[in-house]
Amino acid sequence: MNTINKIVNENNTFSSDSPVVNVNTTYKQQLTPLNKLALWITLKVGSMRFFILILSWSALWLLWNTLGPKALRFDPYPAFVLWLFISNLIQILLMPLIMVGQNLQGIHAEIRAETDFRINQKSEMEIETILLHLERQNELILEILKKLDSQNQSSNNT
Repeated sequence: MNTINKIVNENNTFSSDSPVVNVNTTYKQQLTPLNKLALWITLKVGSMRFFILILSWSALWLLWNTLGPKALRFDPYPAFVLWLFISNLIQILLMPLIMVGQNLQGIHAEIRAETDFRINQKSEMEIETILLHLERQNELILEILKKLDSQNQSSNNT
C-alpha cells in the first residue's frame, strides 16, 4: 500500500489546472530488474503459447515412452518418474515467480484505480463549478429579462 500511495501522491497532486500524469510509465520506471523479470515470466507463462508448448511436450514425452520403440524409451510406463520430476520442478520454480508477478500486477491495478478515482473527483469538482456558473448565468439572464420586460412595459404605458 505504501508503494501505491507514494506513486499516486508524487504524480497526481491534482489541482484544477494540473495535467494528468501517466502512472503506468511511472510505475514501470520504479520496477526493479527482478520485478520486471517476474512480470515478463508471468505474462509468458500465462499465454496460450506456453500452454500449447507444455501440452505438446507432455504429449510427446508420454506418447514416446508409451508407444515408442522399447529400446529407446527412457522414462518407462506407467511411472514416468523423470517426466513427473521435471514437471514438478517446473511448477515449483514457476509458482513463486507467477505469484510475485501477479502481486505486482495487482499493485499496478490498485495504482490505476486510485488514479482513476482521483481523476473522477477532479472531474466532479469541475462539473460542480460549471453547474454553479451556469446557475449564476441563468440568474443574470432572468434579471436582464425582468429589466427588459419592465422597460418595455414602461415604454408601452407612456
